[in-house]
Amino acid sequence: MNIFMREMRTNLKSLLIWSVSMWLLILVGMVKYSGIAAAGNASIDLFNAMPEALKSIFGLSGVDITTVAGFYGMFFLYFMLLAGIHSGMLGATIISKEERDKTADYIFAKPRTRAKIISGKLLALFANIIVLNIVTCVASISSVAMYNQGKSLSAEITMMMIALFAFQLIFAAIGLLASALVGTSKKATSLTTLVLLSTYALSVAINIQSNLKSLRFLTPFRYFEGVDLMKGKALELNYLLLSGIIIVIMVLASYYLYEKRDLKV
Repeated sequence: MNIFMREMRTNLKSLLIWSVSMWLLILVGMVKYSGIAAAGNASIDLFNAMPEALKSIFGLSGVDITTVAGFYGMFFLYFMLLAGIHSGMLGATIISKEERDKTADYIFAKPRTRAKIISGKLLALFANIIVLNIVTCVASISSVAMYNQGKSLSAEITMMMIALFAFQLIFAAIGLLASALVGTSKKATSLTTLVLLSTYALSVAINIQSNLKSLRFLTPFRYFEGVDLMKGKALELNYLLLSGIIIVIMVLASYYLYEKRDLKV
């Protein structure tokens, strides 16, 4: 049995739903932008009247919503939330579901090591993340192009997708480690969701309270700023390196813990 193909077939329906949902989010959002841009000063006045805390919650701080680049940059927060949930939940269940579905005694009884099975599942997890990221990128470039009157923003959008990919891998690794730690898919998804919401809450707090900026390294939501990337700013190398370190450590820890854990069959 090919573990990779088995996982791809199992997650195909879910991947299609997530991909279509992401495409619709972008398309509907850009349609809304056309209305905001048409309203002109009225939109700016309404935006300026919003409390700063509310702007931080919805990712509107420092955003010029009357420009296509500024408005699209706001999407990065929603991309992170949706893609983080997708990758985190997938990471939390892709291994632990065998015990949940009572198939662990079958799949692990075959003449193959746990490491080999986990590797096949991780490859499928990686492929699902890449597909969702590519769909988001293609949908973004095509939708933004319909409303963009200036220079092409394809390079900036591509840079944003690279940042999103790093973010997706971080939460996939968090979900995987949660699965290896707690054993059941229900507990693993709950723990992963708690981490995601906690880091998001910290990100909002940092936006509101400038004296908390030193805690930026604790929340992946602040590693990359969508608005800055849409202005042509390069990815920060230190946060790319930190992302890589987090991913590698968590994946290796997951391998180790899962090899040692007694399976519930």
